[in-house]
Amino acid sequence: MMMKKAMMAAVAVCALTAGTAMAQQAEGPWMVRVRAVNLDSANKDSTGLGLSINDKTIPELDVSYFFTPNFAAELVLTYPQKHDLRSNGAKIGSLKHLPPTLLAQYHFTGMGAFKPYVGAGINYTRFSNVNFNPAVEAALDPSIKKNSFGPAMQVGFDYMLDKNWSINFDVKKVYIKTDVSSAGKKVGSLKVDPWLVGVGVGYRF
Repeated sequence: MMMKKAMMAAVAVCALTAGTAMAQQAEGPWMVRVRAVNLDSANKDSTGLGLSINDKTIPELDVSYFFTPNFAAELVLTYPQKHDLRSNGAKIGSLKHLPPTLLAQYHFTGMGAFKPYVGAGINYTRFSNVNFNPAVEAALDPSIKKNSFGPAMQVGFDYMLDKNWSINFDVKKVYIKTDVSSAGKKVGSLKVDPWLVGVGVGYRF
């Protein structure tokens, strides 16, 4: 009798495990999100020139892969974004930056359609097309460091509309810094360190 009960319990556990695995498989391991993101720069300048870049709204494409229902990796992408470069509010040039970010995420489960998550990872930013006004160029011979690496943090949620489609709200803090030089000599740094607040839609498959 005990053997029979043990076998029945084992069958029940196997059935439950199989059902859970099928449910996870049905969700699909991939998720793609498209967001509109407001970039709000901290603009912390140590050069004494009052350097800053403008805030703007940018498009964002995010690709996630779920290793388990809880753990995922997300790659955040966009195209090079152009910003005005200002000194004490006056425009002195422009630049572009490309800031791909890779995040490891933990997704909370058991809340129905509401699926919050937190994430942490690393950002790489490439500055390009750096142009200064001719007067600034002649007086200071300025330049900036083209590459930046820094941490990134994230919190957000998906609200599932059905098995595939969702709406998303997401907040990231990304640490971006570049050294500023004049005639080849470093004079300080500009920390962009933006908050990125985004809303969008997602599709899981």
